[in-house]
Amino acid sequence: MTSPTKAEGSGSAVALDPELDSTSQVDEPRKLEGRSPGQLMWQRFRRDRTGMLCAGVVIFYFVIALSAPLLTALSGTNPYTLYGQDPTYADTPVLDEFGLPLGYFGGVSGEHWFGVEPQYGRDLFAMLMYGMRTSLFMALGVTTLVMLTGVVIGLIGGYFGARTDYWIGRVTDFFLSFPQQLFFIAFMPVVTAFFVDPREETPTYFRALAMLIVLWLLGWMGMARLVRSTVLSLREREFVEAAKVSGASPWRIVRKEILPNVVSPILVQFTYQLPSTILTIAFLSFAGVGFVEPTPDWGRLFAAGAKYAEQDPAFMFFPGVALVIFILCFNLLGDSVRDAFDPKSGR
Repeated sequence: MTSPTKAEGSGSAVALDPELDSTSQVDEPRKLEGRSPGQLMWQRFRRDRTGMLCAGVVIFYFVIALSAPLLTALSGTNPYTLYGQDPTYADTPVLDEFGLPLGYFGGVSGEHWFGVEPQYGRDLFAMLMYGMRTSLFMALGVTTLVMLTGVVIGLIGGYFGARTDYWIGRVTDFFLSFPQQLFFIAFMPVVTAFFVDPREETPTYFRALAMLIVLWLLGWMGMARLVRSTVLSLREREFVEAAKVSGASPWRIVRKEILPNVVSPILVQFTYQLPSTILTIAFLSFAGVGFVEPTPDWGRLFAAGAKYAEQDPAFMFFPGVALVIFILCFNLLGDSVRDAFDPKSGR
């Protein structure tokens, strides 16, 4: 008989070696790494093609707004020059004797990529680029301020409750009682006239500041109520009670236990609030109480286009398409962010 210790081949030797345990041939299991809620959200969001596409479009708009001076330098135009009235450009007329753009589709040409404005001859491409810059960053500032105010007030009212919540609720109800659209129109001239002599022209920076104040004062209530309702349901949870028993301060409980759990509704609300703020700013300029001549603004472009609609309907095309695409993509982005945070709310 052949002794088992004389079996040939290293594989047999290893298998019959009494010093080797059988478990040594099994590969060590890979370590399972836990993922945070943010990582899970990002993983779900990346699988959403619509959300990724809309995020790319939104980022593209902000890049365009930042690059407005560079883009207008490439086109060789600016939003303030009256190409139809400036004698410097008399050798290259852009308007006919009736003040309407020469050429097709509102005067589109190699020099004026989106055409020109009737009566004045200002370049529409430059006006749109700078108008997007004004509206987007104005809306971003207003939305950020509104979100921060609403989150702070909602956290205080929801966590402390009792009399604190009662009085915060009454203040919120007071501000909600104002008819926003009418109040915007009525209050903007009051704010500017209070600080600027009516005989003097109101500076653009002051108009922007007045709009910021008005939109902030009348815009934080929805965010505050959303955060308050979320905090009311969270403050009775076991992990919050455990933090209280352990002796954690209210500030630490709010910052470490409650605030991370309200990030989801805050981000979703932000994605809906920003396009709404852009439309509100455009409405103020359209109504004549926001940005005025010669400051480029999306709303002012629509106000001007309403006057030229019969003679030059093409003037509204590029600003209108740009605004519709941005609002649509931002709203779809909000839906994708909501679904990424809460997969059970899928479309």
